[in-house]
Amino acid sequence: MLTVADAITTKRLLKSKAPPAHPLTSSSRRIDSMSNPQIQLCLVLHNHQPVGNFDGVFEAAYQDSYLPFLDVFESYTDLKISLHTSGPLMKWLETTHPDYLNRISQLVEVGRVEIVGGAFYEAILPMIPQRDRVGQISQFSKWLEDRVCSKVHGMWMPERVWESCLTDSIAEAGIGYTVLDDYHFRRSGLKNDQLTGYFVAEDEGKTICVFPGSEHLRYLIPFSEPQETIDHCRMLAERSPDSVVVFGDDGEKFGTWPNTKKHVYEDGWLEKFFSALTENKDWLKTSTLKEAIDSTPPRGKVYLPDASYREMTEWSLPVNRQVEYDELVHQLENDPRWNQIQSFFGGGFWRNFKVKYPESNEMYSRMMYVSSLLEKAIEKDADSPVVKRATDHLYQGQCNCSYWHGAFGGIYLPHLRNAVYQHLLAAETLLESAMGRPAKWVETTTDDYNFDGRPEVRLANDQVVAWISAQTGGQIYELDLRSIGHNLGAAIQRRPELYHAKVLQGENENGEQAASIHDRVVFKQADLDERLQYDLRLRNMLIDHFWDDDVDVLAIQESRAAERGDFADGEFIAKIRRNPGRNQVMMTREGNAWGVPLTIKKGVTLNEGVSELEIAYLIEGLPKDREFRFAVEFNFAGLPDGQDDRFFSGSDGKNLGHLGSILSLTDVNELKLTDGWLGLSVNLETDQVGGIFTYPVQTVSQSESGFELVHQCVCVQPHWSVVGDTNGRWACRMKLTMQTGLTDVETKPDQATVKS
Repeated sequence: MLTVADAITTKRLLKSKAPPAHPLTSSSRRIDSMSNPQIQLCLVLHNHQPVGNFDGVFEAAYQDSYLPFLDVFESYTDLKISLHTSGPLMKWLETTHPDYLNRISQLVEVGRVEIVGGAFYEAILPMIPQRDRVGQISQFSKWLEDRVCSKVHGMWMPERVWESCLTDSIAEAGIGYTVLDDYHFRRSGLKNDQLTGYFVAEDEGKTICVFPGSEHLRYLIPFSEPQETIDHCRMLAERSPDSVVVFGDDGEKFGTWPNTKKHVYEDGWLEKFFSALTENKDWLKTSTLKEAIDSTPPRGKVYLPDASYREMTEWSLPVNRQVEYDELVHQLENDPRWNQIQSFFGGGFWRNFKVKYPESNEMYSRMMYVSSLLEKAIEKDADSPVVKRATDHLYQGQCNCSYWHGAFGGIYLPHLRNAVYQHLLAAETLLESAMGRPAKWVETTTDDYNFDGRPEVRLANDQVVAWISAQTGGQIYELDLRSIGHNLGAAIQRRPELYHAKVLQGENENGEQAASIHDRVVFKQADLDERLQYDLRLRNMLIDHFWDDDVDVLAIQESRAAERGDFADGEFIAKIRRNPGRNQVMMTREGNAWGVPLTIKKGVTLNEGVSELEIAYLIEGLPKDREFRFAVEFNFAGLPDGQDDRFFSGSDGKNLGHLGSILSLTDVNELKLTDGWLGLSVNLETDQVGGIFTYPVQTVSQSESGFELVHQCVCVQPHWSVVGDTNGRWACRMKLTMQTGLTDVETKPDQATVKS
């Protein structure tokens, strides 16, 4: 079996998986003679910016894509499009560029633009409960009908992630049709020459119509000459008169994707394309999806398999299986039977992103917890203004972009993950207030919160929430600060990705050209191949290590340090102690270090009304004649590196460097991390003097614009040379204090920098 290591070692540049020439067309063919067959072309644009994206990114996409596209489109009065603009982007446009929405509304009135709805905040629909699906779709339809159109009939399917159970939800929300990819239809057994219209999907007696979006057109537009699209449509018209063909894809391809602004607008591609459509309007009619539904009957009934677009199914595979899949495709794609084989060739299942990336499952589980709170609140008072505000925050926390990763997908983007948690925490805090919580409280509950078949512990008060997995090293995997809506545990593991082989291979010649993102290999920083490092486990807190005495911080950062104990991921037994105003989770594991039987007991205590965790360790069974290097790992997310107002300081308050600094401190018992932008300080204090390692955790990931290094979290490891007392015991107490709402003065770094 091939592994990622094999792929990286060989440094094989993976080929683009752009589809082969469509069996019904040839890009070299030209047909000049006109004939009677007619065809409808539905151009469906999907404009989207995720919840939590930077305002500058919204503005750049507006200036580079949305506005210039509209400027060109308005003058071609014979053309029509269906336009989906996601809720986060729509609300931003309403505030920042209301004139754009006014222009769209005018085009709607004259029948040139159909507004396509969808999930308000672009949630992957199978990922959220049925109640939230219907709520997101119906609320967005109402929002659109209040502002830009009279009636929403169809919807955009986020990332075209489809499962049959969605039919019922979509129909219940009042939507009649949607667009998927032709990949879905081929996987159901249909052939390309049958995909010349729309079909009826049914589930539990509810029906909607589904259009197959053309993958072939997705790769032609806007990267090939406009005539190739005209030729393709002519071929379809001659083979299947009165057919409907759909192009459905991201509006950002027209200006925001790398190098496309020059190609599409400055070099005139879009004008050429619209001119070609206009010149052929006597047989090639641009229609809205609604017009296609009204003017043609369905091609039949279809039951589609669980799928997304082809590339997404490949990205959802485990990385080693991705390598195998890729190798097989490259072996078979030159086989003359490939067009027959390909329709039986499928990738993975979208929901398995929650397995591939456990951090995605943590967000999902958190979202489901808040959704369950909302359900209870709705039963109590559905019309409460607090409940409505909480609902909107929950829906924003369901925005799909940070729950997955491929060429798109933002699980490696901290600001998108942070935005999800911020909205989920805001919703939870509102709902708890609606349920009559006192001003100060503390509680501990247990349940299978992350849906892994084992119970976790939720230790919470009015200020913080610690989510603890005793079965996995007794680790804290989420640490929420309610006052600023921040999860200090929202870190991510450095792990192999299929495209890391491309990183090792280097940039390619497509970097300066307008090309599909699947073809481009561009580095946003130098020497990324030297930054590929992989972790052995998730980046949580309270990870217990036994290291060699001479271990150094770089060996730990690069995952070269040998683990000498079995406590880091071992199963602990948890007990809960509840007292008025004070709760404790006590965890115990009998294990070993260097083969020596040891017992670790650790407790996490939370009092009401404070943002402070008390952490106590007790190691038993230590031999009297031996020292052990013991370390406790903390990973703090959302504290970026390289900024002057984000820094370390010691007990004397002096600046130790920005949060990307690699430190190896000795004879210390306190370290503070300050983030001026968040107005946050995190102070770790111990009653045992020892050393502290710190280093940044950075991932090499890909986005539409290229490969980049992204700061994920700060790792802090206090460590000690542990020697047992007369009873073979060693104990340590720590306080983790989190202070929010700091002033500018409090977050200003001391100018005297102490070098480690």
